[in-house]
Amino acid sequence: MGILFRILLVCMVFGRLITKKANGPATEQTDEEDVYRLDEFYDSSRPAPIEVADNPKVTSRPILRPQIKGLMAEFLLNNDQLREYERRLIIDLRKGLNKQTHNSSIVKCFVTYIQDLPTGREKGTYLAVDLGGTNFRVLMVELGGPEKLHMTSMQFAVPQEKMLGTGDNLFTYLADCIAMFVEKYNLKNPNIVYSMGFTFSFPLSQKSLNKALIERWTKGFNCSDVVGQDVGMLLQKAIQRRGMKNIEIKVVINDTTGTLISAAWKNPACRIGLIIGTGTNACYVEKQKCAQLFDHKNRGSGEILINTEWGAFGDDGSLDFIRTRYDLELDAQTINPGRQVHEKMISGMYMGEIVRVLLVHAVKNGALFGGKGSHALFTRNMFLTKYVSQIEAQAAGNHAKCMQIFGELGLPHISEEDCLNVRYICQCVSSRAAYMVSAGICGLIRKMGEKNVAVGIDGSVYTYHPHVHRLMMEKIQELIMPGVQFQLMLSTDGSGRGAALAAAVAAKYEN
Repeated sequence: MGILFRILLVCMVFGRLITKKANGPATEQTDEEDVYRLDEFYDSSRPAPIEVADNPKVTSRPILRPQIKGLMAEFLLNNDQLREYERRLIIDLRKGLNKQTHNSSIVKCFVTYIQDLPTGREKGTYLAVDLGGTNFRVLMVELGGPEKLHMTSMQFAVPQEKMLGTGDNLFTYLADCIAMFVEKYNLKNPNIVYSMGFTFSFPLSQKSLNKALIERWTKGFNCSDVVGQDVGMLLQKAIQRRGMKNIEIKVVINDTTGTLISAAWKNPACRIGLIIGTGTNACYVEKQKCAQLFDHKNRGSGEILINTEWGAFGDDGSLDFIRTRYDLELDAQTINPGRQVHEKMISGMYMGEIVRVLLVHAVKNGALFGGKGSHALFTRNMFLTKYVSQIEAQAAGNHAKCMQIFGELGLPHISEEDCLNVRYICQCVSSRAAYMVSAGICGLIRKMGEKNVAVGIDGSVYTYHPHVHRLMMEKIQELIMPGVQFQLMLSTDGSGRGAALAAAVAAKYEN
């Protein structure tokens, strides 16, 4: 038997060699290469390919559960739905621009009174201040022509007693911070007048370049005697009381306008500024003849920057055709139910919470974690938006971060299959946000009628989510009008550098 076995073995080996020679050299293909190739075509609306170790104990790969696919079906927006979204946005943009319908419009399209974008050839030293939360920044920007910009800044914490006290106390404190900056950088020469841009990222009603009335406080501020007042004038008076007669506030803007201006300094094709962060908003360049509320003289460009305040898009029900019952559940738990509907479907303030709401439903339906949740998972706002980015950033088949996150949430024994399904939920929520923003950009480009548009974008969701930029590029290419070229570019520090550049632009109007 031993001799026969050896003869048989030799014949089998010899036969394989003959076969290989006849068919040409064999090309080996590892599982790792297979996974890599699949990942090249990875669509983040589907789960990533899973790598399974070569272990005889593993009998099946983790699967996407039918209950989870059913749960997320409404989040998978098709192009017909996105084109309808775009159509409705354009209708609301026109309402906001029209004098007769502006007051009733949901998308306000506020006139900023900025008629020109920077050319990149600006020169001089300009100041900027930025108040948009619990920090206050003072900046000096030195411009020396094309691509020559040097920025110096100081940051100050805003104490809670200033956030909740009188308006006079707040603006006096801001002026004190500016005085410290002026002292440190020796800007007290009375013969040199510094133009200042003021980024005030709260709801404003703009009346001129440097006159803007605050409509309401947000972000934890609630200072008395300020709502309805001109914030530019309040800060200017506080600066003068501190003896800084050589500083003049030339322009008041919000962070979205600053994002557009900052990007345009680098790229003259930039016509849209976009924030996708804690909140969301868009600013774009409109023809003055279409902006019926613009009541100043044309300085030559025939254009005007429009602050859309598109976070409120859908407050009148126009987005109900794509809202889900999970969006409604989240909305009912917020401090402003029925308001900022668009923002609640897109922005970082709410993305993690939408995922948490979906996870809770999946647990209660027995589709995740064996039907067992935890106190943390059932607590509002405990699933952070950064978790969404971290889970989606993991390489295919690597669930270590997901397991760590849920361990911290009191669920230390979840399975790889649970992680795969959690990742799918995250992907569906983030891709919906990216696709809605993409349709919004297409709507703005269609409204402008431009053929070559760069979009300056800032905000934590765009900056830190691993797939949002790619998803937006892909979706815009599908939705954009034929013949239109577009570019998405990161525009950092619109609230600081953008304010100083806005002051530089405003200073031209006086020359």
